[in-house]
Amino acid sequence: MIKQSVVDFSLPATGGQTFALAGCLGHPVVLYFYPKDSTPGCTTEAQQFRDLHPEFSKAGAVIVGVSRDSLKSHENFKTKQDLPFDLLSDTEELLCTQFSVIKMKSMYGKQVRGIERSTFVIDGKGVLQREWRGVKVPGHVQEVLDFVRTL
Repeated sequence: MIKQSVVDFSLPATGGQTFALAGCLGHPVVLYFYPKDSTPGCTTEAQQFRDLHPEFSKAGAVIVGVSRDSLKSHENFKTKQDLPFDLLSDTEELLCTQFSVIKMKSMYGKQVRGIERSTFVIDGKGVLQREWRGVKVPGHVQEVLDFVRTL
């Protein structure tokens, strides 16, 4: 994979914040895209990032979840799951487009546009170091943590 600089971005985040990549320089950023708040796979993935959050913090990493859900939906999901990291609302698919995570998926036999579960690790200089696409949740968060520890 070609390591490339990630164009700075900012999006509305939970807690009334705006998240900007430039604000994280000096820290690795784990940017994970997921299809929808409060669905089984997305909930399990968020819980695993939550449970390993102290380990990511020890490694200096910032975790950010991204979906097309509204901030209101994100706030409810974050509160219900007790997530210690922010969720970004990409209702206009700007970041989804930047990272090419919108795919045609089959849901109940119909073709629908949706987010392909994907994770990206950006180093403290803003360079994309690793990406996982078409993620299967079991074991994934530990794999991301193991990689972050090598940075």
